[in-house]
Amino acid sequence: MIRAVVQVVANGLAVWLAAELVPGIVYTGDLLYLLLAGLVIGLLNLLVKPIVTFFSFPFILLTLGLFYLVINGLILWLADAFLAELQVDGCLPAILGGFVIAVCNWLVRAALDRD
Repeated sequence: MIRAVVQVVANGLAVWLAAELVPGIVYTGDLLYLLLAGLVIGLLNLLVKPIVTFFSFPFILLTLGLFYLVINGLILWLADAFLAELQVDGCLPAILGGFVIAVCNWLVRAALDRD
């Protein structure tokens, strides 16, 4: 339970960080909405990402894993479709923002697995 809450908070902070670092991603919500954004991205990662990854496996193999960046961008773009306070303006900002979120998730998982 604690791990899930930490992951939602980390996703929310990663969305904020992506909006700060990547031109083309705009976040205009407050802190509570940031947690909602983290929850939405977490649910999309849990429900949609495995299906998209399964069907994209040939592309993942051909690109030696770089297609994961496109999948992460797709998840961020889907989150944009569900969240009114998040705006992603194009494919490249979505991919770069997905990369920022993936790195944040990787760091959080590494910290949680170490404990």
